[in-house]
Amino acid sequence: MTLNTCQTTSTMKYCFFLLLILTGIGCDSKSGLEKEIEAIPLDITIERFDKIFGAASVSDLPKLKQDFPIFFPEQFADSIWIARINDTLQQQLHEEVNKEFPNELELVEDLMSLFQHIKYYFPQFKTPIVFTTTSDVDYKNKVILTGDLLIISLDTYLGESHPFYEGIQQYLVKNFRASQIIPDVANEYAGQMVSPPRQRSLLAQMLYYGKLLYLKDLWLPEVPDAEKIGYTEEEINWAHENEIDMWRYFVENELLYSTDAKLQPRFINPAPFSKFYLEIDNESPGMIGRYLGWQIVKSYMENNSTSIQQMLILDTDELFNNSKYKPKK
Repeated sequence: MTLNTCQTTSTMKYCFFLLLILTGIGCDSKSGLEKEIEAIPLDITIERFDKIFGAASVSDLPKLKQDFPIFFPEQFADSIWIARINDTLQQQLHEEVNKEFPNELELVEDLMSLFQHIKYYFPQFKTPIVFTTTSDVDYKNKVILTGDLLIISLDTYLGESHPFYEGIQQYLVKNFRASQIIPDVANEYAGQMVSPPRQRSLLAQMLYYGKLLYLKDLWLPEVPDAEKIGYTEEEINWAHENEIDMWRYFVENELLYSTDAKLQPRFINPAPFSKFYLEIDNESPGMIGRYLGWQIVKSYMENNSTSIQQMLILDTDELFNNSKYKPKK
């Protein structure tokens, strides 16, 4: 609608009321549930240890050790930390982290939303003490959750094209971006609430990861599915479009109840692609077993009146048999 269409008094009134209606719709777009979750009171403080250590001099070391003992294990001599403070590569690492994360306002907001959602579904949840740090790009420990401490290594989220990540395989590097911080944190909390499967079958592994991903659905309603599982948009679209063919492959080859140890690296573990040993392999994303497990858990929750807590403790057979799962065509 242009200004020229609102020239008459009556038309201007109509435009004004239309604007009010549209504004009201935009302001009221959140569901009642989301508003209830948003009202949960929480306090979050982030200690930017990465910034503090990056700006420190050798003379600051005694105070750093006193204030942040968790980062200075007693078995390591001071010479280790002095060398890190003086290391030009470490200084460059801190500079790059500061460029990507000049402040923590967005991170606080995103963590607040995540923690409120966890608190809603799991009232016993307690807000952790949050630290950010650098870890020499230890991408196997991007997020560490231990007790009431949450540690986030910001140098593993600088963006997939960052030169620090040269030599690391692309299927890993694609998730070295800031948008993956919250899904990674959510994954750590989900892992504390879902027990590893007792069975060794492929289906048991699929449903274990499906439960983790379903918790992310509840806790991260604004996050795209691709981000939850660590896919690109192209990869999640491929999974959606080929769901029925993948499921048929698993069933026809009797893989679901197989305990073959080779199946986990083929279909569950992070990898450049899933290994069907077909022409589609190079097109498929890795971890496709997790994706299918996710769809089965979703189907179960849609077709059963079960609480989240009850679903999480269901064994493989009960969950699968009552899921009424049918892959989308």
